[in-house]
Amino acid sequence: MVNGYKPKTLQEAIEIKSRTSAVPYAGGTDVMVRRPEGVPFLFLNDIEEIKQIKDDGEYIRIGAAVTFTQALGSNLVPAIMKEAVSRIAAPAIRNAGTFGGNLGNGSDKADSVMAGFALDGRVRLVSVSGERILPLGEFCIRRGVTAIRDDELIAEVLLPKANCDLPYYYKKIGGRNALAISRVAIGGVYSVRDNVIEQFTAAFIGGGDVCKRFKEIEATIIGKPVDEVKANLDAYVKAYADSLTFTRGRVSAEYRRTVITNLLRDYFDTIG
Repeated sequence: MVNGYKPKTLQEAIEIKSRTSAVPYAGGTDVMVRRPEGVPFLFLNDIEEIKQIKDDGEYIRIGAAVTFTQALGSNLVPAIMKEAVSRIAAPAIRNAGTFGGNLGNGSDKADSVMAGFALDGRVRLVSVSGERILPLGEFCIRRGVTAIRDDELIAEVLLPKANCDLPYYYKKIGGRNALAISRVAIGGVYSVRDNVIEQFTAAFIGGGDVCKRFKEIEATIIGKPVDEVKANLDAYVKAYADSLTFTRGRVSAEYRRTVITNLLRDYFDTIG
C-alpha cells in the first residue's frame, strides 16, 4: 500500500492526480481529520511553483500552498485579505494552513474565501488536460462541494489588482474574540468619487450554505450618489436580507439575520 506521493513539480503532481485517488495535502490542518481510511496523500509541500505570491500586472497570484502567515508578511497581499486571514485560528494553524486548503475544503465559513469573493477573485485549476480559471462564485457550489474535478488540483487564487487597493470593510462575529469560527461575517471593497459610488462589493458568511455575493444588488448601488443610497438604506438592507438564507446552527436564524443587517448598515455608514 502506498502511503503517499511527494512530487517536486506541479506537472508531476497533476500526473499523479490523474492516475490515483491521492488526497492533496499542503498544511493538513483540515484534511488530517477528514482523510478517508486507507487513501494515500499527495504531499504538495515541496512544490515551489505553488508556494509563491506574485504580481503579474493584472492579478495578485497567491499559490495554493502559500500559508496564511506567509501572506501576512507579503506587501502584495491586499489589506482585506490580510485582515481576514489574521483572524483564522491560532498562529500555529496560520503557519501551516494554506489558501488552497481553505478553498478546497468547501467550508461555508472560510475567511480567506470570503475575502476572495469580495475582491472578485478567481481560482486556477490544473490537470493533465490543461487549466481552467473559474470565478470563486462558480467554484464554491455548496458546503463541502466545489467544482473541482477528480483529476484537478488548485494551483492559484487570482485577485484582480484593480480591486486590491480599494478601501474595504470587514467584520467577523464569532463566539469569542480569538480562535473563533465565523458565525456571521461581511467583507467588501468600494470606491467613491465626487460623492458617487463607483465600486461596491459585499460578501457574506452566515447567510447560506456557502459564501454569498449578489452582483445584481451591487449593480443597483454602483453609479448612485452616496446620499441617495443612504436615503434608501432600508430598501438595500432588505434586498440583501431577503436574498440570504438564514438557518439555525450554533446560533438562531433570527440572530444571523439581525447581525447581518446591523453589519450592512455599519458598512454603508462607512462609505463616503
